[in-house]
Amino acid sequence: MKRTIGVNTWVWTSPLTDGSLTRLAPRIAGMGFGAVELPLENAGDWDPARTRDLLDPLGLTPVVVGAMGPGRSFVDSVGDVSATQEYLRSCMAAARGIGASVIAGPFYTPTGVTWRMTPQERAEVSAQLRRSLRPLVDEAAEAGLVLAVEPLNRYETSVINTVEQGLDALDPLLGPGLGLALDTYHLNIEEKRPDAAIRAASGHIAHVQVCGNDRGAVGDDHTDWPGILDALDDVAYGGILGLESFTGENATIAVAASVWRPLASSQDALAERSLAYLEALQSQR
Repeated sequence: MKRTIGVNTWVWTSPLTDGSLTRLAPRIAGMGFGAVELPLENAGDWDPARTRDLLDPLGLTPVVVGAMGPGRSFVDSVGDVSATQEYLRSCMAAARGIGASVIAGPFYTPTGVTWRMTPQERAEVSAQLRRSLRPLVDEAAEAGLVLAVEPLNRYETSVINTVEQGLDALDPLLGPGLGLALDTYHLNIEEKRPDAAIRAASGHIAHVQVCGNDRGAVGDDHTDWPGILDALDDVAYGGILGLESFTGENATIAVAASVWRPLASSQDALAERSLAYLEALQSQR
């Protein structure tokens, strides 16, 4: 199955703005990407109408990516649930404005906040997460949108680290308005068999993000990329493969993503190398 390959603007900049997207979008399209992930770190960072006018002529399919910064949480012990619901509604509004169908992100608690939980405490956190997400999932389904919840590695969250945990925590809500976003970086850390985890998520994968195991270029790493694509074929995932990496030149994102060294000779090289590898691999199948 040949999938559209996209790239996240976090490869180059944070936060994304109208000005930076105006510069980046033509470069991204010129490289040959067919989709672009657009982080909305705060409501109003970029204008949906202007963004749609920019992306449509370039043929770039948009995906909205949310960011769970400090205080953003669907669990009230570590953040403001009502404010977080409104933030996610702003992401959904932006998606409608640009014609995106997927809003992806670790939509549970602030990224980087971790704590120990007993099984009972975990069950209570999962129950509150479901209660907080339910109205948003219903709104997303009514609007033809999908919220894609991303498991993160153990160093970034203690709520959902694996596909199994995601399915367990979200099971009653999974359906037209809610799915999982799988990121190969986190799969590599947390899953014994990333390909098996992908197959376990069959029917619930709304988005897939890719990068090298070191957050660098796809194909320069030890990830079993043919095996990953085989598993995606087996579950009939026909969506976007979105390259997500980060630049260490931006102080905020370098600290948030723990990017302490260059991951390629340049950010353009990281993107172009990943695209070339994935396109070649897909064409061989």
